[in-house]
Amino acid sequence: MLVGYARVSTQDQKQDLQTDALEAAGCEKVFTEKASGAQRDRPELKAALEYIREGDTLVVWKLDRLARSIKQLIETVEDLENRGIGFKSLTENIDTTTSGGKLIFHIFASLAEFERSIIKERTKAGLDAARARGKKGGRPPALTDKDIQAAKAMLADPDITVEEVAARLKVAPSTLYRHLPGGRGGI
Repeated sequence: MLVGYARVSTQDQKQDLQTDALEAAGCEKVFTEKASGAQRDRPELKAALEYIREGDTLVVWKLDRLARSIKQLIETVEDLENRGIGFKSLTENIDTTTSGGKLIFHIFASLAEFERSIIKERTKAGLDAARARGKKGGRPPALTDKDIQAAKAMLADPDITVEEVAARLKVAPSTLYRHLPGGRGGI
């Protein structure tokens, strides 16, 4: 069974062009919605993905109707493939139920993976360069050495609780325990 999914971004736009193309392609059921592609939560897409069964094919008019990013598109199509469901895009002429369609789609996936690798390499190189210049990355510690000394002094009094010390230093008790392993006993 061919199941269609059509989406327009604004309330003013009409889905007729997409729905007509999906019906002409043989879709027996078409899910439509008006929502931005950047939205992750799209109820009609979710309904279509829950409705579709193994052996069926999800059909869209154009790739960008299904997802805004290559990553999101690949994740969705891989999920379909794992469930034994095909994917077809009419405009780009991609059909993962055919060998050629799978090849084209996997080329897209490879390009996206390559892009992610390049971003990782650039980020690592930037961090390494910053470290070489003496910069220290990450979040600054919640407690200074002076705060830790004050906490130890307060905890030396058995009448003061860890929670009270943490509140006084404006941190969570877990943060205090992280800086003072063993809590009161570790002092």
